[in-house]
Amino acid sequence: MEARKQRLVRRHRRNKRILMVVALPILVALDWFGSWGTAPVVLVLAWIAHEAWFSDHLFYSPRDDYRHAFPSDSFSLSVMLDRDGRVSPHGGAWPEEAETLVLALHVRSSWLGRCLDPHVLIGEGEGLDRQDFERGVNGVRFLNLSGCLPLLRGGQLRLRGRFCKLGREATLYGFSNPDYSRKRVMVLAPHADDAELAAFGLYSRSQEVSIVTLTQGEIEADFYRRLGLSDAAAARLKGRLRSWSSQTVPLWGGVEPSRCVQLGYYCMQLRQMEAEPAVACGSRESGDSDIRSVRRFNALKLPGDVDGAPTWNNLTADLAALLQHFKPEVIVLPHPELDPHPDHIQTGRALRQAIEQSGWQPDVQLLYANHLADNDRWPMGPAGNGVALPPCIEPLPADRLWCLQLDDNILLDKSQALAMQHDLQTPLPFKKRLRRFIQWCLAARRWPQAGEDEFFRKAVRRHELFWVRPFDR
Repeated sequence: MEARKQRLVRRHRRNKRILMVVALPILVALDWFGSWGTAPVVLVLAWIAHEAWFSDHLFYSPRDDYRHAFPSDSFSLSVMLDRDGRVSPHGGAWPEEAETLVLALHVRSSWLGRCLDPHVLIGEGEGLDRQDFERGVNGVRFLNLSGCLPLLRGGQLRLRGRFCKLGREATLYGFSNPDYSRKRVMVLAPHADDAELAAFGLYSRSQEVSIVTLTQGEIEADFYRRLGLSDAAAARLKGRLRSWSSQTVPLWGGVEPSRCVQLGYYCMQLRQMEAEPAVACGSRESGDSDIRSVRRFNALKLPGDVDGAPTWNNLTADLAALLQHFKPEVIVLPHPELDPHPDHIQTGRALRQAIEQSGWQPDVQLLYANHLADNDRWPMGPAGNGVALPPCIEPLPADRLWCLQLDDNILLDKSQALAMQHDLQTPLPFKKRLRRFIQWCLAARRWPQAGEDEFFRKAVRRHELFWVRPFDR
């Protein structure tokens, strides 16, 4: 995935250079044959058009099909959409039960859908949902119809495309899962706020849940330098604040501080730690090298508390001790193929080694994606709506899906949990504010009032989506 992304980045930059080479003589001609003010006006208009319609970071073509795969024993059914968009089975029957439903169908953008975000309206009235796709889309996409089984059975579910057209033939996939919130759950968060972004709804309804945060998240502390702090002091303050958030914010979701553990390792150092398991890897920016500085509120004593060294051996020993203590049946962690952040990938690698050390074998892992390599706007569209499946241009392992549905009260609590995270309250730079204003005016995009950070739009949704993968894989 990373290699393909790098190829696409290089191609994107090459195309921009070609565009600049082509545009330069055009601008010279405009100045030569027109007035001297023509070229600046054209440049300003071109920049506004870029910010409104071409600034999304998509490292694939909107004409590519998504290629999600599911286990061979998953329920699937061919369905038809009539002229009114109502969904009916084609040569089969609806599933008897399935709390998670996704519909694979072809979505083709209209000409307006190249300037305004094409989206599909699902249902009607109070239950109306909206799921957005890329401008210029023309390929197979996967709608999330979780919770719509009663409407499907009654022939009452209607799909309508805005700024896009929907194919008449589609395939419905259904998944029936136990309620994982009723099991012993451990949420692994590489950084403070990852647990809230991906699983606030899940952990706030779980009876037996623990939340383990691996790193302090101290890097990129430019905002805190405004307090007159040095680079190292700013990073140290940011690490303390995010560590505090990781142990206190879950209480808003009903999780006692005694079940929240901050391990205190350093951001973007986990890969180097694994390469040399016995070597201490201190912070890149704060200069600290003792993980005990943010562990004082932990209710448990862990192996890493002995010497405070930020080593891979200590990390896996800490996780093994936590597995033995909490004995989770379900582990919630980042998706190793979808989420490209190095610390997120290393979290899964550390967990696998910790399971071998601890002797405790969880039953299942629920995988989430807070970042994507291909599309930094997913989930697309306004806050409060559903979560369609993400871009999947290269096939992923065939996993089942579990979609947890959140009501309005939980969405409000989740937005406020994010508002308590210091890292999500950093003011937007002027350039991003200006871009949002341009897109608000010209592209009809909207952002929530709960916070300025993009995660308030992306994470506060009526769905929390997880990939279900047994631990024997």
